[in-house]
Amino acid sequence: MSDAIISVKNLRVEYGDFVLFDDLNFEVNKKDVFIIMGASGCGKSSLLKVLTGLVEPVKGEIYIDGKEFSNALDEQKNDIMKKTGVLYQSGALFSSMSLKENVMMPLELYGNYSKKEIEELASYKLALVGLKGFDDFYPSQISGGMKKRASLARAIALDPKIVYCDEPSAGLDPISSKQLDDLILELNQALGMTFVIVTHELNSIFDIGNNSIFLDRKHKNITAYGNPKELLRNPPNENIYEFLNRGIK
Repeated sequence: MSDAIISVKNLRVEYGDFVLFDDLNFEVNKKDVFIIMGASGCGKSSLLKVLTGLVEPVKGEIYIDGKEFSNALDEQKNDIMKKTGVLYQSGALFSSMSLKENVMMPLELYGNYSKKEIEELASYKLALVGLKGFDDFYPSQISGGMKKRASLARAIALDPKIVYCDEPSAGLDPISSKQLDDLILELNQALGMTFVIVTHELNSIFDIGNNSIFLDRKHKNITAYGNPKELLRNPPNENIYEFLNRGIK
């Protein structure tokens, strides 16, 4: 029996006459911290948008937790997406809402809880990401690293099976970036959540990634697939070698 929670088959995405990638095939296993990596312009963020239903592929199939997603009806897609959370690159917190209110929002929209339960769950999720006592703070009152953690609390509000992250360390200092990586790994190991992360940060790739794909802009496809540390030891091509050895003299 397959351990795949996401299966991508023969995926093709294009914008007008420009083909971003074609015949993409890969699987994300349950409890993976799965890294999507590659040089700028290779389609990393676009692939994440396809996986979350924001961009429609020209052809191909995506299965999420055993259910066909890419060609499903809107109602079916919404049901599948309720099992997922998204951490956006900007954090995307609502500035006019407190941290607690931000985390409460998906619980109010998609959960089936009383008002008291929603407030308690929101406080619990904030505590889970290290923000206990910050319920009534607003995004403008906290640091960039804290904003990312608050955004992660909102992403896991409904206890999703899969959490998608788009450049989670973008704009963070090295210490805050390491703290966020540690938090992602802790949630992955303690709660069994699968993470799919777009990043070019080598520290994150090697510290938390146990599986990955490398998107090659020239070939418009995947040219490396596997554990990042193993790809570093045995690079299958020059492009992945150069990408993973950046900064090494």
